[in-house]
Amino acid sequence: GGGKDSYFQAHFIKSLGFKPLLVTYYGNNFLPEGERNLQNMSKKLNCDHYIFKPSEEVLIKLNKAAFYMMGDMNWHNHAGIRIVPVKSALQFKVPLFIFGEVSWDISGMFSINDYSEFNKRSVHEHDMRGYLADDFIGKENLTKSDVSWYTLPDDETYFKNKLKGIFLGNFVKWDPYKHTDLMKQLYNWEEAKEPFERTYRKISNLDDMHENGIHDYLKYIKFGYGRCSDHASKDIRLKYMTRDEGVELVKKYDHVKPYKDLNRWLKYTDITEEEFDKHADTFRDSRAWFKEDHKWIKKYNLWD
Repeated sequence: GGGKDSYFQAHFIKSLGFKPLLVTYYGNNFLPEGERNLQNMSKKLNCDHYIFKPSEEVLIKLNKAAFYMMGDMNWHNHAGIRIVPVKSALQFKVPLFIFGEVSWDISGMFSINDYSEFNKRSVHEHDMRGYLADDFIGKENLTKSDVSWYTLPDDETYFKNKLKGIFLGNFVKWDPYKHTDLMKQLYNWEEAKEPFERTYRKISNLDDMHENGIHDYLKYIKFGYGRCSDHASKDIRLKYMTRDEGVELVKKYDHVKPYKDLNRWLKYTDITEEEFDKHADTFRDSRAWFKEDHKWIKKYNLWD
């Protein structure tokens, strides 16, 4: 995606003597800084770069369909960044594909200590939320051909071609700040110029402007905590801040409704704020929320 992690993993792989093929799933909502980082990767790292860019019309339909189906408008991105590299490995006959950060460092079906490899189960159940491409056929007038590429190769094809997917984060200590400083120094990598509305970090998710905004707000609506809790938890663990500092940041950001980001997405998908709020509330987990005097109230505070 052209982010700090993408740059670091390509840089690290090159340091081992390999010349990687860079593969990008283009979800259409890059920040300006993220777009520049992406377009500069091939030149700065001297690598071939394959960018797969789906139809914008299809992406908008997938945004709407996934919002109504599962309360996660970013389903297509989670699916695409896992599926496109596998299909590219087949297409270009490169059997080893490498992802960066281990996605279950804060959640998921595996422990970070499991050293688990890329597998279909985690993609379908974790990244794709249990939904398959066929589940979208007929939603928002999507057709089979619109979503046909959101499908992993079958097991026989996968093993016959001796494909293997690993996560660099299983073998290299993942420190986003050290990686960012190094990538800025070596390649003039850019962080976000403007702060996000729901978290304090400006170095994450530049490849999708809604990941730290409306997408994360939907997580907060469902479960009562957001990306600031994630970022603070990681940074406390890495000793970049104290727990008390993390608690204050969570109190400042986790509950914020990101109007700038939301208004952009509502216009993108032609949905009203009233319809968004009404439907988003149907995904609230009763273990996290209760309603009193027409207001939603959290049952607990993770940071108490």
